[in-house]
Amino acid sequence: MSSRMLHDSTLTGLRTGFTGTLLTPGDPSYEETRAVFNAMIDRSPALIALPHNEAEVARAVAYGRAEGLPIAVRGGGHSVAGNSTCDGLVVDLREMNGVTVDPAARTVRVGGGATMRDLDTAVQPYGLATTGGRVSTTGVGGFVLGGGSGWLERAFGLACDNLLAAELVTADGSLVRATAHSDSELFWALHGGGGNFGVVTSMTLRLHPLPVLTAALLIWPEEATPQVVREYRDFMENAPDQVGGGLICLTAGQESFVPEDLAGRLACAVLITYTGPESQARDVMAPMLRLGHAGEMIAEMPYAELQSMLDDPPGYRNYWSAEHLDAFPDEAVDLFCARAHDMVVPSPSQHVLFPQGGAVARDAGLYPLPWRSAPWTVHPFGLWDDPADDARAKEWARGLRSDLQPWASGAVYLNFIGQEGQDRIVAGFGPENYERLAAVKAYFDPENVFRLNHNIQPAA
Repeated sequence: MSSRMLHDSTLTGLRTGFTGTLLTPGDPSYEETRAVFNAMIDRSPALIALPHNEAEVARAVAYGRAEGLPIAVRGGGHSVAGNSTCDGLVVDLREMNGVTVDPAARTVRVGGGATMRDLDTAVQPYGLATTGGRVSTTGVGGFVLGGGSGWLERAFGLACDNLLAAELVTADGSLVRATAHSDSELFWALHGGGGNFGVVTSMTLRLHPLPVLTAALLIWPEEATPQVVREYRDFMENAPDQVGGGLICLTAGQESFVPEDLAGRLACAVLITYTGPESQARDVMAPMLRLGHAGEMIAEMPYAELQSMLDDPPGYRNYWSAEHLDAFPDEAVDLFCARAHDMVVPSPSQHVLFPQGGAVARDAGLYPLPWRSAPWTVHPFGLWDDPADDARAKEWARGLRSDLQPWASGAVYLNFIGQEGQDRIVAGFGPENYERLAAVKAYFDPENVFRLNHNIQPAA
């Protein structure tokens, strides 16, 4: 639906008293505002509403429903599936991005449009942190509501484990506050169920002391990858919970610690994070330091700096997927390494292996996230700029998943994937959890107004 199909009288009514911004095609900032992170997603919303408060969110949702418009909710615009935009109404929360820290209580209240950069820089001065997305441009809301896997998860749990309260506008315009003691079933559903139940306008998160963080980025030439992956697997299976990070096959950049002969070539990198000082970190990571890496960067740094260190650049075409592994034997290692050659290189694409365990695996049945019990996650993370590479990039991601099926748990972290069908959505929660989520959906959104997401169908 285009803007010319909107009714002028009703749009005028919405504008009356609306202190936020309302954009239609042709408005000066419309093109810039409608763009999302994934360049493969090109939608032209009939209306983009940027509200300033919950009442304006409710008015925008009511308008969209009355006009029969599909409704998308945008936080950071980082959804690889394109769920943060549509050709109807986009409720864009980016102007509701306030962050309020309570250092005594070790909590933070975050607006629905805040990014990880907003959150991390606000809590950094207090020596506090919580598990965040691995890039600073990720929207906090969608990240937490989808479960929230990040560098600190083995020490501090998933992001949703640190969710203490959420305020949301439901499909009928009601403002609901969900906690462990109030609307507790909805609160449970928000731990992974995404934006299915309403527009989350703010959330309160638990913070953890993090006076010092050490990060080590080690890099090897491509031919060392099989040995490095095996050593990293064995290292992480015995690592303390304070250790996080991942192994990444990628195109080496021009950074000062990268040898000149590796720049622009496929290489193997290991990022190790440690929630403590460098002296302790070096002792813990000694097995990896003995492997004869070609380049290194090891330093204590602010968490906010780590969060932006590997920011993936905007403007690229994106296709991601994931598979969670119950085991990672040598045969699986060989298949993982072989698939690295199918990436679009050179490009910002990454062929990633994430360790889980630690706090991720504790209380694995508490929330509807069955993937958290798997010790390993493989994450083909494709970014490229030439549409001619679309088929190749997708086949690389799908091929890796296919190769590793013998060890796959069958569950999936939905924030890591695009549109892969309803079966994969159910796999993100597990069949029993999905039925329970569908009942919550039926109560708060029986008409499936909020369906532009990894959608949970309302129970009959």
